Amino acid sequence: MSVEKAPFGKLTDGREVDLYTLTNENAMCVRITNFGGIIVSIEVPDRDGKMADVALGFDSIEGYENTHPYFGALVGRCGNRIAKAKFTLDGKTYTLAANNDVNHLHGGLKGFDKAVWAAEKIEEANAVGLKLQYTSVDGEEGYPGTLKCTVEYRLTNENELKIEYFAETDKPTPVNLTNHSYFNLKGQGEGTILDHVVYLNAKRFTPIDETFIPTGELRAVAGTPMDFTTPTAIGARIHADDEQLKNGKGYDHNFVLDGDGLSLVARVEEKTTGRVLEAYTMEPGVQFYVGNFLDGTLTGKDGKVYEQRYGFCLETQHFPDSPNHPDFPSIVLKPGEQYHTETVYKFSAE
Repeated sequence: MSVEKAPFGKLTDGREVDLYTLTNENAMCVRITNFGGIIVSIEVPDRDGKMADVALGFDSIEGYENTHPYFGALVGRCGNRIAKAKFTLDGKTYTLAANNDVNHLHGGLKGFDKAVWAAEKIEEANAVGLKLQYTSVDGEEGYPGTLKCTVEYRLTNENELKIEYFAETDKPTPVNLTNHSYFNLKGQGEGTILDHVVYLNAKRFTPIDETFIPTGELRAVAGTPMDFTTPTAIGARIHADDEQLKNGKGYDHNFVLDGDGLSLVARVEEKTTGRVLEAYTMEPGVQFYVGNFLDGTLTGKDGKVYEQRYGFCLETQHFPDSPNHPDFPSIVLKPGEQYHTETVYKFSAE
């Protein structure tokens, strides 16, 4: 097992960023940059031992510094959307950047995905990894409180990529951290993910309006195209005459998870390679997104063009727009409390 550090180029403001390569005893390899805590690549074997990179992204830092759909990025201070870019906390209304039509998305104009994180290697008996730290100052992107964040990535010999999130604040503030990796188990750029078979441990989801904001309802998936409690191909029902699929332009919804503690919440299988991805989390929700807005205008690693639905996301999270829905699980972190959550992506082949 090893952790290797190499230069990954310079940002336009002259700051240098690095690329860390984590390799386990099975030759599984994960590359992470301290710019945005971005997972640049994940190389895993298929059923015949053939390696492929199953994470969408770019070959160089320039792609990540430009506008892109959060490939592999750490997302914060609040992942997902906040309606009309406003929320009220302790009687005070805070205004955020409206960077997704009228709504606030993924932390704003310069969220955690655009920060340079302090990095140090993790070397343990059964894991290698990267410890990333970033302090978001009071008022950054409109959020109250100075938030000290730590994210720890670990690659284990069980082909698990573990992500642990920690945060502390000096004022009450909403916090909802996640990772926004796009996966294609055939290999990045190797075609559509519509034939990937998905299981979600969720009997309910949060319906959305035309602006992707939850209505507040927790709706049963039974009898709808949102039901993945039985493994189903992504493309099996994606074109159904369904209001929610129309609102989301496909699947782009938060599912209410039925797990307790760190538990299995999703399983995705790609039949031609045999690759399997299992997701475990402590979070109450997962945003299942299937690359509806990819449109062939982005060229990723190895010159691969990313067409619509060439990648899927499993963004473990609290629910979107939680600050404006008091009935949703709270994302408010208070002084003296520690934010802590963990997500695991485990890869195998059958």
